[in-house]
Amino acid sequence: MKTFVSGKIHGLRVTDKSVDYNGSVGIDAALMEQAGIEAYEQIHIVNLRNGERWITYAIPAGPGEFTLNGGSARLGEVGDKCLAIAYQLSDRPFTAAVVFCDEHNGICDQMQYPIRGGETVHYPVIR
Repeated sequence: MKTFVSGKIHGLRVTDKSVDYNGSVGIDAALMEQAGIEAYEQIHIVNLRNGERWITYAIPAGPGEFTLNGGSARLGEVGDKCLAIAYQLSDRPFTAAVVFCDEHNGICDQMQYPIRGGETVHYPVIR
């Protein structure tokens, strides 16, 4: 078995942070759905401003929200751009949904990672 990317949200901007919370990150539920990330699923977060990378889990949040909670709150600041990446074990590669965010954490583009050697597929944004 190998570990493959199963879903990714690119360009999330931190909207709030709270050390006094049980942990995890809150992500706009619509973004999670489009990227195929389930509530309470393990994800990796990469902060593009400071290079921090950590493992946590996703909880659904309100429209446009991306919140760092508990220990995660120490790894970024409001306004930082981040990635959220989910992975899945499989014995063969598969396609993965990728969602790109605008500056308000709205969907500005979507694509799908191809299965080996295929072309990248961009989907029109449906609002």
